[in-house]
Amino acid sequence: MPKRIIKRFMPDHEKIRDHKHLKILGPLLHDPNLLHLNRRSVSGAFAVGLFFAWVPVPFQMLLSAIAAIVVRVNLPISVVLVWITNPLTMPPMFYFAYKVGIWTLGRSPKNVNFELTMEWLTQSLGAIWQPFLLGCFLVGIASSVVGYIFVKYFWRMKVIQSWNARKEKRRSS
Repeated sequence: MPKRIIKRFMPDHEKIRDHKHLKILGPLLHDPNLLHLNRRSVSGAFAVGLFFAWVPVPFQMLLSAIAAIVVRVNLPISVVLVWITNPLTMPPMFYFAYKVGIWTLGRSPKNVNFELTMEWLTQSLGAIWQPFLLGCFLVGIASSVVGYIFVKYFWRMKVIQSWNARKEKRRSS
């Protein structure tokens, strides 16, 4: 059932391949795995998308798309999962990543008041960039591994459930 729901929202392979902005990728977009909905492709897309959701750069979707093409996993799912990081979720997510980085490095947290100015970026961010980036990397790896394993397990359970339902249906007929 989840596969049928996802398929409704999936773009057409020819439409993606012939898109004027994506033509620069050429034959890389001809790989059928980029739009397949199978256990390997979807779980890999979750791993890619969840990892790049934790990368603190403005072009996460592009990085996720490139990674999905390189590792040959579902492209739309990996790009959509990056949207977990949005203006509402970014502050708590990145604060958590900073705390993980501080804990990992064994440092004490710095009292930094956020301001969206160039002065703040050059002074305050310079003091916290190491634990922040380390935390983003570690949480990104952890969430991608958990997402990958969860999707693999969930997919397998749904297949087994479907097999058992068909077996039961055959017995009752």
